[in-house]
Amino acid sequence: MTDTLPDGAAKAAAQRTVGIALVSASAVVFGLTGVLTKSIHADPLTITCWRGFVGSILIALYVLWRRRRSGGRESLRLGWRGWLLAIEGAAASIAFIAAFKFTYVANVAVIYATSPFIAALFAFLLVREKVRLQTMLAAAVSLCGVGVMVWAGFGTGHLFGDGLALLMTTGSALYMIMVRAFRDTPVVWAGAVSAFLLFVFGWFVTDPLAVSARDALLLAAFGGSFALASILWTEGSRLIPAPESGLLGSAEVPFAILFAFLFLGEIPPVASIIGGAIVLCAVFAHAGRDWLAARRSAAN
Repeated sequence: MTDTLPDGAAKAAAQRTVGIALVSASAVVFGLTGVLTKSIHADPLTITCWRGFVGSILIALYVLWRRRRSGGRESLRLGWRGWLLAIEGAAASIAFIAAFKFTYVANVAVIYATSPFIAALFAFLLVREKVRLQTMLAAAVSLCGVGVMVWAGFGTGHLFGDGLALLMTTGSALYMIMVRAFRDTPVVWAGAVSAFLLFVFGWFVTDPLAVSARDALLLAAFGGSFALASILWTEGSRLIPAPESGLLGSAEVPFAILFAFLFLGEIPPVASIIGGAIVLCAVFAHAGRDWLAARRSAAN
């Protein structure tokens, strides 16, 4: 017995290390979304069309691979819940991509960081789930930060993009609640279907073939990065506790801002920096408290 315990502890530690690496890598790849969107000259619907096409194929191959490894035990039947997830996720994705075209990458990334707090509000309103005091305080602080950013957008031409980011964040928060409520739904498979719906929708409302060779390469890379980030997060989150996964996933925001500065030379205005700092402090403080609580619980 004493000989097997160290081996078990070593295996758990190794799995945790791999999980941390995978989720951290997913945050880095997700952070490229704003840079890729702004680097592509095509319109938002064309971008979502090809991102959805490439992403859906790669994610579907991943789902089928995992299903084969599990001996075919994982169901691929969506049902009405799965289709609702797919449609809602597709709508949020359109707003997400479009937001980057009309405002700063930093604004979109920071506003999106508030989605866990909006999800907590939805959970309270829709299913009467109790909201913790620390979540309420963090939500109030982050709301102040978003208010600073949006207020600064009046008269600058970026207000529409900030509004799209808020719409996308609200949709993402609702998606989180639906995922928790529909526990028997194959979420990753629904994500693949959602991406394919974007391709079908874009094909009928825009001209996806009217893209330059440069944009075609970037669109393929965008779809690949979307699929890669989704797969990395899925695999990594299986190996570490949810609070730790949430904390590491929050790193997507500073990475997005850093990449926008390095590759686009984009420096947001002072108000966006101040508002973003307020939101990030609230997000990381909240996620950090959850992580520390989970660590103390595991130690006991």
